[in-house]
Amino acid sequence: MSIAKIAFRNVFRNRRRSTMTVSTIIVGAVSVLLIGAMLGFVTLDFQSSVVRRSGHLTIYKKGYFEFGAGNSSAYGIADYQGLATMVRDDPVLRPMITIVTPVQDVLGLAGNYEADRSKPFFGRGIVPRDHAQMRQWDDFHLGTAGSSQPEMPDDLHTGVVGIGMGRILGLCAALHIARCNAPPRAAPAKAAAADPQIQQLSALRDADRPGPDTTNKAEQGAHIDLLAATAGGAPNVVGLNVDHAESQGSREIDDNYVLMHLELAQQLAYGRGEHKVTGIVLQLRRSADLQAARTRLYEIFKTRHLDLEVRDFSELTPLYKQVLAFFAFLFSFVAIVLAVVVLFTVVNTMSMAVMERIDEIGTARALGLTRAKVRRQFMLEGCLLGVIGATLGVVVAAGIAWLMNISNVSWTPPTAAGPVPLKLFISDSLSIGTWLCLVALASLASLFPANRASRMNVVDALRHV
Repeated sequence: MSIAKIAFRNVFRNRRRSTMTVSTIIVGAVSVLLIGAMLGFVTLDFQSSVVRRSGHLTIYKKGYFEFGAGNSSAYGIADYQGLATMVRDDPVLRPMITIVTPVQDVLGLAGNYEADRSKPFFGRGIVPRDHAQMRQWDDFHLGTAGSSQPEMPDDLHTGVVGIGMGRILGLCAALHIARCNAPPRAAPAKAAAADPQIQQLSALRDADRPGPDTTNKAEQGAHIDLLAATAGGAPNVVGLNVDHAESQGSREIDDNYVLMHLELAQQLAYGRGEHKVTGIVLQLRRSADLQAARTRLYEIFKTRHLDLEVRDFSELTPLYKQVLAFFAFLFSFVAIVLAVVVLFTVVNTMSMAVMERIDEIGTARALGLTRAKVRRQFMLEGCLLGVIGATLGVVVAAGIAWLMNISNVSWTPPTAAGPVPLKLFISDSLSIGTWLCLVALASLASLFPANRASRMNVVDALRHV
C-alpha cells in the first residue's frame, strides 16, 4: 500500500482530534481571507475617493509643492489652456487620460455680514463639469462612484462650503444643515467694533460690490463675501452664493473649505491681472498607468524646457500612505497570530499521533521501513491536514464574502462624507497565497514530530506498551 494511502487513513483514525485541527486551520484561513478582502476593499475605495477628488497626477510650477501653499498665486501656471491642450493631445498620454482640468487654490477671509461672522478659509476653484465627471471614476468596479451630495451648479458666482464653514458663518437655516445650531447673533455695533476684519471687508465690499450683490438677496439665498490678496498684494473681494454645504470627511477641512468656480477663484487671486492656475489635474483611466504617464510628462517638460513638476495623489494626500502602512501592519499582525495558533495546533496533533503509534513505528522499522520513509509519512499526514483545512477555509470564506456582497451592507470609512457599500473581493492571489502558506505551515509543523518518529530505536519501540 502506498505511503499516501496510509497517511490518508491515519489522518482520520482519531476523527475528533483531526476535526479540531482541521477546524482551526479553517478558522485561520477564513479570518485571513476576510480581513484581507476587507482591507483590500477599504484601500481601493480610499484610493478611488482620493482620485475622484484630486485626480491621479497634478502639474505644478516647480517649487510650489515646497513653498506655494502660503502664496499660491506666486506659483501660478501661465498659458495653462495651451499646456492642458498639449497634454490632452499627446499621442502617448491620450489613451491614458480621462480628464485634464485646471484648478486654482486661494487663501483668504470669508464673511457673512448678515450674521456678523467671518472666518479664514482655503478654497479651490474648479471647472464644475470636469469635477462632476471625475466623481464617476471607478477603475476598480467597486460600485461607489458618484456622490450623494448634489453637484455644484455651473454658475460663476455659485459655490459650495464645508458643513463646518456653513455653521461658523451662521448659514445653518439657509443651507438646511442638519444638527446645526446657529451661532448667537451679536449686537451690530459691538460686532463691528470687536472685529476689525469685518469692518475692513465690509468697506471693500461696499467700495467694489461684485456682480452677485446686484441681484435680489431673497433670490440669492445663502451669500458670503470672500477677501484675499491678489498676486500683486492688493486686497480683493468677491461675492459667492452658496448652493449647499458638503461634508469633507475631516473637521479641519469642513471648518475652512470653500469650493467655487475656476473663473471666480482667478478673479479673487489675480484681480485684473493675468489669470493663471495653481495646477492642472490629470485623472487617468487606470491607476496602473500612473508611473508611465508621469514619466511621459517629464519627457515633455524636458523637451519643451518647461519649469514644471508633477505630483501624484499619494504625495498630495500623505494620509493615503499612512493608511496603507497601517493596514499592512494590521494584516501582518493578524496573519502571524493565526499562523502561530495553526502551527502549535498541528504540532500538538502530530505529536499525539506519534505517541499513540510507537509500536506501529517499531514494527514498520523492523520490517525494513527506512527512517526517511517514516519521516515522510508523518509529514504527509500533516500536509494532508493543511490541504483539507485550507481548501475548506477558502470555500467557506468565499461563501461568506458572497453573502456579505448580496446583503448590501454599508459603512462610513474614515474621511468619507457618508456611508458606502461594503464589498468583499477575495482576489485569486490572496486565496492562492493563503492556501499555500497554510499547507506549508502544516507541513512545517509536522516536521518536528516526524523527526522524532524517524529517530526512534527499533527495540525500544517494539517493547513499548
